[in-house]
Amino acid sequence: MKAQPLIRIQNLYFAYDRVPVLEAVNLSVTKGEFLGIVGPNAGGKSTLLKLILGLLQPQSGRILVFGQSPRAVRWRIGYVPQYPGFPRDFPISVEQLVLQGRLGSLGRWWASLRPGGYSASDHQAARQALEEVEAWDLASRTIDQLSGGQLQRVLLARALVSEPELLILDEPTANLDLRLESDIFDRLKQLNERLTILVVSHDIAFISGYVSRVACINRTLICHRTEALDGRTIQALYGAPVRQVVHRHG
Repeated sequence: MKAQPLIRIQNLYFAYDRVPVLEAVNLSVTKGEFLGIVGPNAGGKSTLLKLILGLLQPQSGRILVFGQSPRAVRWRIGYVPQYPGFPRDFPISVEQLVLQGRLGSLGRWWASLRPGGYSASDHQAARQALEEVEAWDLASRTIDQLSGGQLQRVLLARALVSEPELLILDEPTANLDLRLESDIFDRLKQLNERLTILVVSHDIAFISGYVSRVACINRTLICHRTEALDGRTIQALYGAPVRQVVHRHG
């Protein structure tokens, strides 16, 4: 019997104020994949992620994650946003930020406010997640003391602390230099040994060295194996000549 796709998207349509953003999108993602998502600005990448996360609802078509509606399984998904949804000068420590990832339901949110705060198992999970991204030494710092690369590792730990089965990242290396970009993707490659990963990136040449498939999205979506990408494919996606820069890692 053929295994059920972890994510199944069929004939998806979504528009903002009657302006189509996604049309006739079909996609299946199997367990254990490392899928890159690329495309021009305003091409629909972040909107697609929000639909998979259950933050938006399809206007037509269907999305199933783990065979259910995205909202029903949100607790099984870890998410790293492109931009943190809090000011960098907010007075919170790294450990407290990571612990927020344990708040999987309203009941747990209220429990976190009880005397003593989070449970011992919550704190242990936070430590384990920070150690996995090599950031436990930052636990007592406030987030305004972090560099861009450190913050990205901490946000990754916050996504991992809930022990997800699916990890979704929206341009996790935006505004980072090549060395830090390589560090983040090397960690994601290791995590892919146990997690299914979807990552949006602006750097198609770079991610092709890590992912198994690339979903090219510009209102519609076409998937390619990484070895099938060429200049004509990229030019058709972005609508203009694009130079490929080969990053060599050694």
